[in-house]
Amino acid sequence: MVVSRVVLIMLSVVVLLMLVDRPGFLISSFILALLIILQVASLVRYVERTNRKLSVFFETIRHSDFTSTFADKGLGKSFDDLNKAFNEVIAEFQKTRAAKEEHFNYLQTVVQHVNNAIIVYKKDGSVNMMNNAFKRMFRISNVRFIDELKKVDDNLAEKLLHIKAGESELMKVFHDNELMQLSIRATEFRMQGDDYVLVSLQNIHTELEAKEMDSWQKLIRVLTHEIMNSITPIVSLSSTVKGLLIDEESVHLRQDIDEDDVESAQSALNTIERRSQGLLNFVQVYRNLTRIPKPSFRHFEVQQLFDNVEQLLQPKIEVQQIQCVYKVLPPGLMLTADPDLIEQVLINLVINSIHAVKEAETPKIQVLGTEAGPNHINISVSDNGHGIKPDNLEQIFVPFFTSKKEGSGIGLSLAREIMRLHKGNITVKSKPHHETKFTLHF
Repeated sequence: MVVSRVVLIMLSVVVLLMLVDRPGFLISSFILALLIILQVASLVRYVERTNRKLSVFFETIRHSDFTSTFADKGLGKSFDDLNKAFNEVIAEFQKTRAAKEEHFNYLQTVVQHVNNAIIVYKKDGSVNMMNNAFKRMFRISNVRFIDELKKVDDNLAEKLLHIKAGESELMKVFHDNELMQLSIRATEFRMQGDDYVLVSLQNIHTELEAKEMDSWQKLIRVLTHEIMNSITPIVSLSSTVKGLLIDEESVHLRQDIDEDDVESAQSALNTIERRSQGLLNFVQVYRNLTRIPKPSFRHFEVQQLFDNVEQLLQPKIEVQQIQCVYKVLPPGLMLTADPDLIEQVLINLVINSIHAVKEAETPKIQVLGTEAGPNHINISVSDNGHGIKPDNLEQIFVPFFTSKKEGSGIGLSLAREIMRLHKGNITVKSKPHHETKFTLHF
């Protein structure tokens, strides 16, 4: 179309030049000149139509208005092809947009139906989204800014604004006469140039109560077992002494007491004293468990900790001819903790391993310190002893529980409490007669 218009304009110009030199064709020349001007104007409009279409197309893309269509009739095949290309591009954008909307709706549905409360907000505290579980948890309909959560709990808003990505926090919230113990986890992400914080909250009050009740039941079973073991013979022997010394009918001291009765009474009293002292020691140990000193944190080398433990326990190791290896990877690894308390934990664990490998053909113990990640250190004690029965794995940290005749059942409980005071934990894995490993996680 453009070529034919240009050719037509050129022919008109040639004819006009021929008519200009001839007298009597002035009016025809004038009319032809006007026609040429109209042809040029029409050509310019024709060419500018493409630019206008491009401008409209780009505006459509910029404003995400994919409802427009492009169609022209009688402007030639090039315009038909251009319109077709525009419509195909818009159709692809429509498909992409529909797919994104479906994906967004899918994620929204998932987020809204999870049981954990979720809230997303910017660093300035403006809330972007919250799910139904969050609204149900705090009995609110909508929140625009994190500060509005102060009406739920003053500390909750402060906690959310200052929590760091990757952190996990526990806090208590008392709202509408209900105590909630919240487990809070946070992560950060960036979207369209803005930083967002996503926080999930879970009320673990019921789970903690169940776990606490289970722990109390285990502790009570152990306590009643130990107390009954001491009280039962004391009661029995007290009754025996009473029968030897007191006349049941007159309720007075018997007059016919012989030396055998005196010896029997003395023996019974000695037994009562011994069992009472044992019960007193048992209570003292329990009191010590609840009076662990607050950690005094220092920065020290793990190797120095290992050297102290090795020096202290070397005589026991040599007597049993145990192959005991201490390793620190990487060398020079530093730990921030209370060295005295951690040394106590490590000594208890190594002594347990020494007892465990007594019957092993080639007794081995390994104490290993490793870097588990940024600001995370693991110290493990492993041995190839008899191991721990699967039934006992859940109970070994319960105070006074022990499978050893000479054990007090307090060492691992102390270890767990000391690690809790260090904001860490202790775990155990055991495969009987193959390997048992206790790991301290800092």
